[in-house]
Amino acid sequence: MGWSFKIGTIAGTALRVHVTFALLLVWIWLIHYRVGGTSAAWEGIAFIMAVFACVVLHEFGHIAVARYFGIKTPDITLLPIGGVARLERMPDEPHQELLIAIAGPLVNVAIAGLIVLLLGASMGIEQMAEVEDPEAGFLARLAGVNIFLVLFNMIPAFPMDGGRVLRAALASRFTWSRATQIAATIGQGLAFVFGFVGLFYNPLLIFIAIFVYLAAAAEAQNAQIREVSGSVLISDVMITKFAKLDRSASIDEAIEMLLATTQREFPVTDSAGRFEGLLTRDDMIRALKDKGPDTPVASAMRTDIPRIHHRKSLENSLRLMQQGNVPAIAVVDGADHLVGLLTHETIGEMMMVRAAAADSFRFGRLRRYRSPQV
Repeated sequence: MGWSFKIGTIAGTALRVHVTFALLLVWIWLIHYRVGGTSAAWEGIAFIMAVFACVVLHEFGHIAVARYFGIKTPDITLLPIGGVARLERMPDEPHQELLIAIAGPLVNVAIAGLIVLLLGASMGIEQMAEVEDPEAGFLARLAGVNIFLVLFNMIPAFPMDGGRVLRAALASRFTWSRATQIAATIGQGLAFVFGFVGLFYNPLLIFIAIFVYLAAAAEAQNAQIREVSGSVLISDVMITKFAKLDRSASIDEAIEMLLATTQREFPVTDSAGRFEGLLTRDDMIRALKDKGPDTPVASAMRTDIPRIHHRKSLENSLRLMQQGNVPAIAVVDGADHLVGLLTHETIGEMMMVRAAAADSFRFGRLRRYRSPQV
């Protein structure tokens, strides 16, 4: 995820923090400082860090069950509104998604239960409800936050766990794609409710409403792509007209090509046309700034770009893009010669064309569709 930085790795999963999380810490510090001074401000920071430790444990609840089903989790990103765990692939069966989805909230239930057992009769419900009061008990507020996380995450809307639970339940009666569409529609309806209520009570609900609506739309689009990807070949949607760089080229030459085209990623090949790497716009700017214009592109290109044969199905490439979190995939022939590129934009174009052509002729007749040359 953009605008995030890695702070460590836990059990093979990278832990990343979004830069907006720093703004949350500043806001919490100021709120508590106004109430009780410097000591209260630092206690507020300690509390929010404890909350996000619970969020991380919540995400590792998902991760543990996902790994049981053979699904890896490359990273977790902490945002001001919670955490996002990126799964390597979607679960194969509805019951797998159901178990993965409820594992996170169950962790929060366990944390809240342990705190209640620890404090016993000294903690009441009213204390847990005062999560915004810096003068309330630290552990009591932490228990209240965990209960809130359970209730919030079980709202039946993407990207909350409740949306995935709803989809898993619907998938027992409908196809996975249809179940996603229904769950996304319900989520977008709830987003409108949140936004309307937020106009009168809490502006934060408007922000949550926008986030939920966009997440539901993205999930629905992903479902549509997944539905057709198994029957579409990569050669039908790959880009075949693009500018490429020789491995002997310099960053200065790459910059000239960047300015002359609308491309953002440039494949790098050897003299025989075999793919060797990918140079992105950000790679160019970084190399130009750090090493100068005469730097060879071979020293700045990405070499972790997957290769896939042009006769494979689109489903295979989607899995590679998700697992590697890469901007593009190199499409090659049997001799590893570069014959095309597959990007997120070309997949999006495929879906737009398919939607526009659905009423006039079958998508199978859209052979050799590619993006126009830049």
